[in-house]
Amino acid sequence: MEKKIIGSCWQCGAELQAADYGRETFCLRCGKPTRVCRNCRWFDTGRANQCQEPMAEAVMDKQRANFCDYFEATMLAANAQADASESLRRAADDLFK
Repeated sequence: MEKKIIGSCWQCGAELQAADYGRETFCLRCGKPTRVCRNCRWFDTGRANQCQEPMAEAVMDKQRANFCDYFEATMLAANAQADASESLRRAADDLFK
């Protein structure tokens, strides 16, 4: 049976499956919790509450497991998210030079 990869760890980038996103589930590689804001596709440091979902309740610690109903796994690891936002910022800066 093939295991379907649906996301990656926000800390180390390890591939995660649907079963790896439980409330008390941790990444097997780095030991960090997996059902956290930093691992969600709605996580966005440029938004209020660092979340693109306007109806989501505020979560203070984005690296702790939570019960958010809007959680959806993301395929991007934290370093990939930072690289993407940095490249967008550079492109915007280049427009105004």
